[in-house]
Amino acid sequence: MRVSIVERTIGPERLVAEVETERCGAVVLFLGTVRDVNGGRRVTGIDYTAYRAMAERELGEIAAEAIDRFPGLEIALEHRLGTLAVGDVSVGIATAHAHRAEAYEANRYLIEQLKQRVPIWKREHYVDGTREWVNSAGPEPDASDGPESRNWVSVGPAV
Repeated sequence: MRVSIVERTIGPERLVAEVETERCGAVVLFLGTVRDVNGGRRVTGIDYTAYRAMAERELGEIAAEAIDRFPGLEIALEHRLGTLAVGDVSVGIATAHAHRAEAYEANRYLIEQLKQRVPIWKREHYVDGTREWVNSAGPEPDASDGPESRNWVSVGPAV
């Protein structure tokens, strides 16, 4: 099992290679990408910011829960921080299990729990030049507790 917050491109082949074993008959790969429209607004990119220590700890807890639910599960999960363009991979999850149903169910469990519980925030960039925090777990960062704070990790240009 490996879960990571990264500031580099997520490589699907690397994730799959980490979970493949001879005892696993199924490998499922989920890639979350930046789409060009959200809520009817044209998107040009996204900034991802996180409270890194808490995010990594929570990802580890979620992965441990998945392994408890699906014994024999292999997991490689990465979530990217920084400024991403439309089409970039923001999250990659590879799961492997002896059986396909468990591999699929575990993968779905991981992404749904990540979206609900992990303190990663996203600020969308719109075609009209505006930016807005959207669909994030936990409270949105603000000036007193946001990316400038020593507890936050934000990669990319300051705005």
